Amino acid sequence: MTINPYESAKKQILNVYDFLKEKGVSWEFIEEYLYPDRVLQVNIPVKMDNWDVKVFTWYRSQHKSYRGPYKWGIRFHQDVTENEVKALSVWMSVKTWVVDLPLGGWKWWIIVNPKELSQRELEELSRWYVRAIYKYLWPDFDVPAPDVNTNPQIMSWMVDEYSKLVWKFTPGAFTGKPLSIWWSRWRNIATSLGGLYVLEEYFDLEKEEFQGKTVAIQGAGNAGLNFAKLIEKKGVKIVAISDSRGWIYDPDWLNIEKIEKLKQNKQSVTDLPWAEIISNDDILKLDVDILVLAALENQITSENVEDIKAKYILELANWPVSPEADEVLFEKGQVVIPDILANAWGVTVSYFEQVQGNMNYYWPESEVFERLSVIMKKSTKDVYNLAKELKIDFRKASYVISLERQYEAWKVRK
Repeated sequence: MTINPYESAKKQILNVYDFLKEKGVSWEFIEEYLYPDRVLQVNIPVKMDNWDVKVFTWYRSQHKSYRGPYKWGIRFHQDVTENEVKALSVWMSVKTWVVDLPLGGWKWWIIVNPKELSQRELEELSRWYVRAIYKYLWPDFDVPAPDVNTNPQIMSWMVDEYSKLVWKFTPGAFTGKPLSIWWSRWRNIATSLGGLYVLEEYFDLEKEEFQGKTVAIQGAGNAGLNFAKLIEKKGVKIVAISDSRGWIYDPDWLNIEKIEKLKQNKQSVTDLPWAEIISNDDILKLDVDILVLAALENQITSENVEDIKAKYILELANWPVSPEADEVLFEKGQVVIPDILANAWGVTVSYFEQVQGNMNYYWPESEVFERLSVIMKKSTKDVYNLAKELKIDFRKASYVISLERQYEAWKVRK
């Protein structure tokens, strides 16, 4: 069954309206919030290495910006629908306000498989992208960052092209740049580090022991592998991990250092010689304490939710659990720490980079860490306390907090 992500995003908003209504949030605001401010399509011509011209299509959904610039990532990927782009822009708006950042939400997506491009073609696409839309970009209105298949090098090309077009070096116009041109400290592991902080804070609030828990991680990309390295140091036991080529399982212990070396050599986790290879369905059903979803969307649905045994589910990926599955997991007593809280630290440090770039003043690592820690602890406690007060799951509590804050900004600007 194909699930429409945009309809899921709207459903998540509507699911909390009864709680919002009790707090005085008007239906007029909700009705407006369900739809992006604008959705654009741009076609970008690029001269390829064989001198042919190929046209790449780009989608952009700007959702809301009640209190600050639109923010989120540029994705280079061959598979996209307009509904997915709109949904991701909605989730970003919710996410930035859960952690109380002065930002809005958007999503940009270029339909391309970057693995099929040469380095020159990738650079040309990146620079043409900026040339096509630079009039709609500036640090106080719309600030891009890297996402799937984009990286600091691509952001470097983009900020360089933008600076040439506006006749001014503007490091705050793009985030996720190389550290040599003012990437914020901690940005490379912010999502993973933030996910760990949220999880630790949750266990502290519950007064439950964290050490000794068993963990399965879906995804050995940047977020999943960095999370594995961080959480392993906390005394937990990682028993399963996956990448795009498969899952491996060892009930005793997986050596993450050896797995990292495999990934650095462009090998798969399945090349680890002594681990058991299992299916994606099997790993989602493992009887572990913590299941970390750090890869793909729509992994736990109404079709497999009854088989999920993990007591705690941490969403580092976007939209890995459907609204229907959320309800079942909550009824079963399983805790889902949602993406809009768990992976919000990437955009938080991205915001730090934006601020530093605009000021042309750069914080030491200790200051970034301290600021991130303060925001993380407060946001997690806010969500935890509201969830307990209203007897709802963490996703609904996150939505209530975010939408109530946005309503207050919307109301005074009307």
